[in-house]
Amino acid sequence: MERRTALGLIAATGATAASFTAAPAFAAETAGAGGGTGQGRTKGSDGYTFALDKNVKRTSVRFENRYGIEVAADLYIPKNAKGKLPALVVSGPFGAVKEQSSGLYANEFARRGYVALAFDPSFTGESGGAVRDVGSPDINTEDYSAAVDFLGLQKIVDRERIGAQAVCGLSGMALTAAAADSRIKAVAAASMYDMSRSMSRGHQDYYTREQRQKVVDHLSRQRWIDAERGTSTRLSHEVPFDADGNVAPSNRVLPKALPADADPVTKSFFDYYRTERGYHPRSINSTTAWTGTTPMSFFAFRQMTNIDLLAPRKALLVAGADAHSRYYSEDVRAMAPDTVDLVIVPGADHVDLYDRKDLIPFDTLDEFFTKNLA
Repeated sequence: MERRTALGLIAATGATAASFTAAPAFAAETAGAGGGTGQGRTKGSDGYTFALDKNVKRTSVRFENRYGIEVAADLYIPKNAKGKLPALVVSGPFGAVKEQSSGLYANEFARRGYVALAFDPSFTGESGGAVRDVGSPDINTEDYSAAVDFLGLQKIVDRERIGAQAVCGLSGMALTAAAADSRIKAVAAASMYDMSRSMSRGHQDYYTREQRQKVVDHLSRQRWIDAERGTSTRLSHEVPFDADGNVAPSNRVLPKALPADADPVTKSFFDYYRTERGYHPRSINSTTAWTGTTPMSFFAFRQMTNIDLLAPRKALLVAGADAHSRYYSEDVRAMAPDTVDLVIVPGADHVDLYDRKDLIPFDTLDEFFTKNLA
């Protein structure tokens, strides 16, 4: 399978371009056992893909962003908390929910003495937004600042010691938010992805000028289709091309079953989102696809343009040595070498940093926030 096709996840998987107008019911795929077929189920009976630490209390909370959208989150607090504590807002990956990787990170940081808030971005998971499963670099960046609002109003939180921890595709939004919101005193990202660059340029910027125009034309046509139908079609947010050079979107992020010729990147995403390891029925990546016109705003909204405004605050990027996304972190590091530090994790791929606690450098992240939230 050709590398770029695999990352578009679609043209070579046999999935069709047929559309549907609503996400499957949350429980639609939860009955089967996890495994190669992709009939996933959540690991825990409580719907979380990780175990809550015995020394941590988790509470479901809600708050509004400045667009009036209700954001759903889980607040993690150490049970032995005393005084005012440092706090972290946590979200990601793009297409995941708070019961997956971001919750795992929040749980671990709370175990280490932080107040941590893992949230579902607007339009996804349990958060509000009338049209479901829309990605917006602007609104999802705002979600981070709204989460800071919420944390700063908690009596247990020291509002001068609030940071952000992001995973994968929400990392670009976290860095963008931090550059524009100086209340975020430090930001860290694991397996960082720049979704604006990815959607508008393709993996490793492989889109030609002609292909970029084809994607724009595809999105523009889809606007007419959705307007005529009065629905929001689900299609690939990272648009692949077929062997004839035509756009070839699918109605799923990941296939229901893993193709025999799947490349290592597809396998690693499938192993997390489509099996018992990380499956969740509200996760877009586990069950469905984003709205087909989602990429339009990512073409229009370039992230991290003002990364220089993060200084003198600091950012720490963590990337797997074997990650297909490693170049995103390296490029951001090159943009702001005095502000952004980079840690490369040997033997780790992109998805390993979602939940492999034996590979995620939590000690290093803890040291970073301890120093920069002092």
